[in-house]
Amino acid sequence: MSTPFELHVALRYLKARRYSVVSMLGVAVGVMALVIALALMTGLQSELRNRILGATAHVFVWKQSGLSDYEVEVAALKKISHVKGAAPAILGKAMITSQSGDAFISLKGIDPVLEADVSELEKGVTAGKLDDLTSTSEDELDGIFLGKDLAQTLAVGVGDRVEVMTPQGTLGPGGMIIRPRPLRVAGIYFLNLYEYDSSYGFVSLPVAERLMNRTLPELIELTVDDINLAPEVASAITQTLGPRYITQDWTTMNRQLFEALWLEKMAISITISLIVIVAALNIVGSLVLLVMEKRADIAILKTMGASSTAVMYVFMLQGLIIGIVGTAVGAGVGVGLSWVLDHYRLIRVAGDIYQISYLPFTLLPLDFAIVIVAAIVICFFATIYPSRQAAKLKPVEALRYG
Repeated sequence: MSTPFELHVALRYLKARRYSVVSMLGVAVGVMALVIALALMTGLQSELRNRILGATAHVFVWKQSGLSDYEVEVAALKKISHVKGAAPAILGKAMITSQSGDAFISLKGIDPVLEADVSELEKGVTAGKLDDLTSTSEDELDGIFLGKDLAQTLAVGVGDRVEVMTPQGTLGPGGMIIRPRPLRVAGIYFLNLYEYDSSYGFVSLPVAERLMNRTLPELIELTVDDINLAPEVASAITQTLGPRYITQDWTTMNRQLFEALWLEKMAISITISLIVIVAALNIVGSLVLLVMEKRADIAILKTMGASSTAVMYVFMLQGLIIGIVGTAVGAGVGVGLSWVLDHYRLIRVAGDIYQISYLPFTLLPLDFAIVIVAAIVICFFATIYPSRQAAKLKPVEALRYG
């Protein structure tokens, strides 16, 4: 099959001009940078979301009259559509001390059996087991599970003794007495989320009730089969079980974080898109120079019968080829680098600042498609002005002044 006239001439001009390669490289660099930036921001957002939801539940439920029988409440909540698991919890603050250090922690009372339905705590256990939270004899100290980083701060391991002191205290003859309670380190966990690994301690519900002077669980945590349906499930609980139930889902609790990440993603994308626009302007300059240099060729083509439209198509095709090749090369390199950086975890960051130990890269198909289409469209628009200038060129003037 013969090559169309316009494409044949466009390819000949491309082969003859070195600055076409420079234009392609400009587009390639811009597309590569944009692909990597989008993969970074998407990966960061996804990784933080997955780790947060691995450590916490999707929906939180409070009851105004209190959870007098949490087993009944758990059974009722599990009947709500899309609810996968439910477990009670008690939350509070405490100070924990050992022979080697001390720290302020968030204390959480859990049901060791039901907790596996709402978090990945059991999967993250590196020493001990959740059943060890419950003491087997009266002489044995109650257990507490500590995060890996917190255990390192306190220099303790499984079986070591720590003391926990809460603001609630206990009522004594002289009033409220705040005193430390001895506990046994029953296990160590690692959720790979610094906020939890460095500042959370888990105890059984009865121990949490005594430590925080409670008689009932504070709330019930739920997991759903689709995290995107968490707001819908939260609303359904109030509608089904009544207004006494107060709900909150993970999207509202972490809204500021994810909105900030989304805004940062948009800002970076817009900023780096300027590189593609600059590369497109380079295509404009290259084609304008080419039109000026090929004035005589254009005049001869028109004299031989080529229409103004055909001449315009020649230069449009040349610019489009530059854009398509540059976009393809940049997209390929961007995808490859993103995979290498993510697979080998080459970029390490401070976990205590960013909550993760390395920068993840995840490229969504939609983001990739938008980058490809946008880059080609920008390059196409860059060809319009010089192509129209070439089409308007009159053969007589071109041959006279060429």
